[in-house]
Amino acid sequence: MTNTGGVEGLFAGQAVKVLRASADGDDLHVLRRDGQLAHVTLSASTDLTAGDILLIGEDRWEHVPAEAWSSETSIFVVRSVLDSELLVEVSNGVGLRLVPRFGLDAEPGNTIEYSEDLGVVSIVSDRPIRAHDRDLDDESLARFKVLTEEGGLSFDDFGGYHQVVQRARELIETQLEKKEHLDAIGARPIRGILFTGPPGTGKTMLAKIIAHESGAEFFVVSGPEIVSKWLGDSEGLLRRIFAAAGAADRAIIFFDEIDSVAEKRGGDTHEASKRLVAQFLTEMDGFNERSDNNVIVIAATNRAHDIDPALLRPGRFDWQIEFGMPTLEDREEILVASSARLTISGNLPIKDVAIRSSDWSAAKLTSIWTEAALLAAKADRRSICDIDFVEAFERVALRPSPEEPVDA
Repeated sequence: MTNTGGVEGLFAGQAVKVLRASADGDDLHVLRRDGQLAHVTLSASTDLTAGDILLIGEDRWEHVPAEAWSSETSIFVVRSVLDSELLVEVSNGVGLRLVPRFGLDAEPGNTIEYSEDLGVVSIVSDRPIRAHDRDLDDESLARFKVLTEEGGLSFDDFGGYHQVVQRARELIETQLEKKEHLDAIGARPIRGILFTGPPGTGKTMLAKIIAHESGAEFFVVSGPEIVSKWLGDSEGLLRRIFAAAGAADRAIIFFDEIDSVAEKRGGDTHEASKRLVAQFLTEMDGFNERSDNNVIVIAATNRAHDIDPALLRPGRFDWQIEFGMPTLEDREEILVASSARLTISGNLPIKDVAIRSSDWSAAKLTSIWTEAALLAAKADRRSICDIDFVEAFERVALRPSPEEPVDA
């Protein structure tokens, strides 16, 4: 098998990672993407070494960049370099772990970026860097806490979705306002609520309204934002968020894109993801031991099928509230509600626009008002009139949907 090079057109093959190469680089032991080991003999000497990524076809091979073998990484501090392994710090220096030694050369004291597949991917620093060195306590929590403002969002600002709003009101009126009654009855409180549905249907907005209407401290966590390459960092930050909420008289923790934090675990799931899911489950279960705390977890996702099933067991996310695409009645009410704080003149054809906006999300509907305000201001008007509203609808209608291709 030879690297022919200089051939035009597409070259299809399978990616493999070199685990061991002979001195001449022509006899290789490789790892396939399915986890199977293979033996490859090349027809000529090469300079290939352990960690290299190859694209192998029937009669051709190519040396390709490491990015072709996508892999999650973790941050370690190297304690000791052994013959075939590295002794590294985990969980902020509290524990130690042995990992296979391959990829870039590392020395004791180095902070490395490590991949289970590629070994040492990069040397982050020649000095030890640990999570607690990066001020991950009060400052890190501050960015997740959202202060509710006087005159903030209320249920009047949320149009349509009557059954969804009714459930949200029930949560405040019973779970939060009638906590003493539930305690006297001996009922197990609702600890978690899962909002599901397509993007732009108002899941995040309703969570903000619940926090404001209930007077609860509000923590907002974007799933990708909490996932860290620093081993143990994500779990530690998750613990601190729950602890801060538990210290409040009343708190709501809102996880947006929860599937990023608690993805379904399987045989090919990265170990760091498994640990984060396990930590999340531990925090949810801890509510049962801290029954005096008035904390509710609300999570949102448009990929409910990707969430680990363990989160949906009783005592965790007991309620699942689905946000479908708005009906005709919902669309009309959304348009009315989202215009309540705007200055409007004359009668606007809101009903007609609601009829013509089938399959539009709440976010797309409310964007009509943004366009209408711009058109009114451009025409030196201090209020939105029917001409602005209709032209704004036409502008928004011409925008491609996320799943539609955009012509080059």
